[in-house]
Amino acid sequence: MSLDVILLVLFGAFLHATWNAIIKAGTNKSLDAALVSAGGAVAAMPFLAFLPLPQPAAWPFIGASAILQFAYFQLVAAAYRAGDIGLVYPLMRGCAPLLITATSGFVLNESLSGGALIGTMTICAGILTLAFEARHGSRHAIMLALVNACVIASYTYVDGIGARISGNAISYTLWMALLPPVLLFAWAIGRHGLFTVAVHVRYNWWRGLLGGSGSIASYGFALWAMTKAPVATVAALRETSILFALIISVVVLKEKASVWRYIAGAVIALGGLILKLG
Repeated sequence: MSLDVILLVLFGAFLHATWNAIIKAGTNKSLDAALVSAGGAVAAMPFLAFLPLPQPAAWPFIGASAILQFAYFQLVAAAYRAGDIGLVYPLMRGCAPLLITATSGFVLNESLSGGALIGTMTICAGILTLAFEARHGSRHAIMLALVNACVIASYTYVDGIGARISGNAISYTLWMALLPPVLLFAWAIGRHGLFTVAVHVRYNWWRGLLGGSGSIASYGFALWAMTKAPVATVAALRETSILFALIISVVVLKEKASVWRYIAGAVIALGGLILKLG
């Protein structure tokens, strides 16, 4: 991977950690997830007129991605309600690139170099190390996190392929962002009622706009990188977001970090170095 691709994916990982922290700090995780998704759509709309439409072959992938993104946000909210974020987040984000690394050979016919494979596995090991520090969790939370890891791997494949055949990865990303919030808000209104949803939007719209802008930019960087480098490698490097989450939790939120967090941070950083050298 070239240095510019690595730096852009790392910046996207920082944005990913930031919007996840915004959802974590909210009072209603399901509605905040819908707001973040909607914020991404609002951020995308002004740019659509200046970009070419994705190639016709990419539209089925955009539709499939919207359904998978809906499932992803629902599972994120459910998993955070069921278990501690210190357990759920590493499992979701750590297992997904492991699944992609294990299957990308026959799904995409991609082969990783020895250095890329070692770097990918090192990053995944560092992320999963964070699960050891979790004090609260349940079998239900673990199952939700593992199911969501499968969803993450699935939409990564769908969007990695879709971005490549779309002719323009940025255009694909922005069009892909429009449908998930429609599904999420339809679900939220059906479950909570229009009045409750409207009140939450009125007082928390800024949260969605800020988080959504970071979310769409983060994923756009990753999809662009997938047109330049193997999907499995980009997916693993993107999960360094957990390292940025560690920094945010300690420096901004003033949370105490166990030794496992620092060990994991060192392992993740080592994996990123191996990817660059590989």
